[in-house]
Amino acid sequence: MTKFLLISEDSKQEEIIKSAFSSDEVICCVDETMIFDVLKVEEPDVVILDGDIESLELKHLCRKIKTFPVIILLIIGKKKHNKDVTHNVNLFIKAPVDKQLLIPTIESAIKTRQSLLKMTKSNQELAASLYQLNVLYNTSSQLAGSLDKDKLIKIMIEGIEKSLNFELSCTLMFRSEREPILIINSLYKISDRLLEALKLRAILSYKSMLKDPPYDIKIGNLKIEKNIKHNIQEYDFSVLRFDNLFAPIVLNDEFFGFTEIYREKPFSTEDATVFQTLIQQVTIPLQSASFTQELKATNRKLQKLERLKSEFISIVSHELRTPLTAIKNAMDIILSGKAGDMTENIEKFVSMGKRNAIRLSGIINDLLDISKIEAGKMDFKFELIHVEPVIEYVKSNLSEVAAEKNLKINYTPSGDNVEVYADSNRLEQVLTNLVSNAIKFTPEAGEIEISSKVVNARELQYDNCFEEDIKRLQGNYLLVCVEDHGIGIERKDLNHVFDKFAQIENSLSRKVGGSGLGLPIARQLMEAHNGAIWCDSEINKGSKFYFVIPIANDKSNFLMIRKQLAQKARSNGTTLAVIQIKSTNKVIENLLKENNLLNKTYMANSLIEKEGAMTTLSLILMDGDKPSAEFLKKKIESVTEQNKELYGKCDIMYSYEIEGDRHEKDSNS
Repeated sequence: MTKFLLISEDSKQEEIIKSAFSSDEVICCVDETMIFDVLKVEEPDVVILDGDIESLELKHLCRKIKTFPVIILLIIGKKKHNKDVTHNVNLFIKAPVDKQLLIPTIESAIKTRQSLLKMTKSNQELAASLYQLNVLYNTSSQLAGSLDKDKLIKIMIEGIEKSLNFELSCTLMFRSEREPILIINSLYKISDRLLEALKLRAILSYKSMLKDPPYDIKIGNLKIEKNIKHNIQEYDFSVLRFDNLFAPIVLNDEFFGFTEIYREKPFSTEDATVFQTLIQQVTIPLQSASFTQELKATNRKLQKLERLKSEFISIVSHELRTPLTAIKNAMDIILSGKAGDMTENIEKFVSMGKRNAIRLSGIINDLLDISKIEAGKMDFKFELIHVEPVIEYVKSNLSEVAAEKNLKINYTPSGDNVEVYADSNRLEQVLTNLVSNAIKFTPEAGEIEISSKVVNARELQYDNCFEEDIKRLQGNYLLVCVEDHGIGIERKDLNHVFDKFAQIENSLSRKVGGSGLGLPIARQLMEAHNGAIWCDSEINKGSKFYFVIPIANDKSNFLMIRKQLAQKARSNGTTLAVIQIKSTNKVIENLLKENNLLNKTYMANSLIEKEGAMTTLSLILMDGDKPSAEFLKKKIESVTEQNKELYGKCDIMYSYEIEGDRHEKDSNS
């Protein structure tokens, strides 16, 4: 049934309207106050307004009626009306009113209005759906960017609130096995008895969902986190009568918690779908966060064990070294004859003891070195050196040992007379280890070949198992090779040659023994030199051990200085910042001329690399950190901004990384 409001003083028009719509309700009224009361209370569908009415001002009346959701029909009579009236009217009909024309006009207007209302509702629903989809997308993006459990739950709750406008939410989660927490987000503050009811409800829900709950949650150990938006009123038990949605946060039978929300306005099917989708979105990130949490905890335990192991090795090695030195000195005194004459047998056994003491001393030194390397406390003194004198020294030093097995050590120098930036003592340690191994595993009356030459990284040949160590190399290197003709190593064992405490099993290796630390130490020392070490071997034909060190140039020198300073920073518990500034050649050249900007302190340890029209300036700041890098960046930007005539429109890129005890890294560009 259609409801009409007729505003007219003409009784004939009233009669025509009522007869035309006899089956509908027609309310007649000419008092302005009564008109708006009818509009508010009765909510008519159509207002029929007599244009010739004298008691009312139509301009003001039409404007006010238009604020209501009605169809306004104006009966045009003798009186003329300006645009202020006609613009606020939907339909017009001339007096005298023709019923045959009036009825279809009204019916058409009502159908149009119904269609418009339906379309408006559809548009509103579509807009709401699009908004919810946008919330789902944004929430999903935020969830993908975090591995923090608390943050993930917060993002999920915010997404639910934005898309569903709940009054109250309760989320149970576990920060750890011993820390269950109930997160309450509420529009208004909640009463104490409602809080106790929500806690009890959460515990009962938890126990009902799991047959064998992994954690025992009680009122006393359930931590509460409340987030209240407004304190202007308080929720009590009545909120529990609101419509609610509940969903567990579960993935592959792994339980993370649950969420329950309450809203006074009923939830639709679409709302329930959005709610479930948001819960599902958070489960995978929560699982990843749990894995990460477990991994971090395991890593902390492993780091602690590694530190304890290194400390134990260091302490034991030092404790062994002291009595061993005394034993060795005592044997030296006995062998020198200062303690008295010896029989041939006594001298034989004392010499044997001395050899084993020296061997044990070597093993202790290896243990100390590996613990220092792993703790980042190995000292390096990098300088420009030639490798030939180091090789000649090792050859001379081990010739006597080789002669005991009737072995000959040959050395073929490169003749290139190149320099490398290295620690000669550590280089000597690597070579001594390789040549000593060659002596151990080469049969009597054999030969050991040492050679060196300059090669490009692209020319290096190696087994695939060493690819990770060697593929990073670029440019020219000095290649040193130690070749023996001994027992060799099977190809399947090459990958384990440089593992700690590893010795390839065969009868001869068991005879010669050793700590199994020499080659791992050599590998670490080569990495510290920005080089690499690897081997090639064939059973019963011998082995070739190679290592490479970059030929000294500006870049290699800079990298060695960086390693040396980083090692000092770690030992001292400080940091250093390595900053890179990249721009056009002209801009960098002008920056270098600014003595007040890039002074000697900044340029002391620096590297300038040109790549076509671009130049990269790298600087090392001792005791540097992120703020110091940002400070230099601001200084440069200030100078280039103030002197645009010199620098022009420049685009400078910055990046920096922090090195030291904390191993922090960050970059800006």
